[in-house]
Amino acid sequence: MNPSEPVTTRRPVPVDELITSLCITVPDYPEPGISFKDLTPVFANPTAFRSVVESLVEPFRGQFDAVAGVEARGFLLAAAAAYATDTGVVTVRKAGKLPRAVFAEDYALEYGTATLELHTSDLPAGSRVLILDDVLATGGTLGAATRLFERCGIHVAGVGVVMELGELRGRSALTGHRVRSLLRL
Repeated sequence: MNPSEPVTTRRPVPVDELITSLCITVPDYPEPGISFKDLTPVFANPTAFRSVVESLVEPFRGQFDAVAGVEARGFLLAAAAAYATDTGVVTVRKAGKLPRAVFAEDYALEYGTATLELHTSDLPAGSRVLILDDVLATGGTLGAATRLFERCGIHVAGVGVVMELGELRGRSALTGHRVRSLLRL
């Protein structure tokens, strides 16, 4: 390197720009009129995935004992976040997928209804959990997940999502909880 040449440094790409550049919108999926936000290309890119996980965890660092992922893409985020923070990971599953005693919570989707379940004994009462998922839309899924943990006596330290669809007002289903979204549309 010539000492008279200017030193250039590359600034890291902000996480919201990484998400925007890699996310694919799939029209009419899973049914006509729904525009599905496919974040799997974000997760497949190592730089973007690391940035997403770090950005979701950072505001809650030191405030949780475990990370929970909501089926199914939330599992990817929760496992990576738990590993990165040396904490445990818990899964919030669709009905009928867990073998031991569960709490169940019904909720509305933008295109139907569903049920989530959580083992009643995966974490001791009084634990603190950070709940992660890919998209906050109507808030039905994440609202149900927060209620499940509360029923188990577990404190919800916060909720983190990669993308929030603001027009669907999902945040209103999470009143009283800290919500971190990396990209708001």
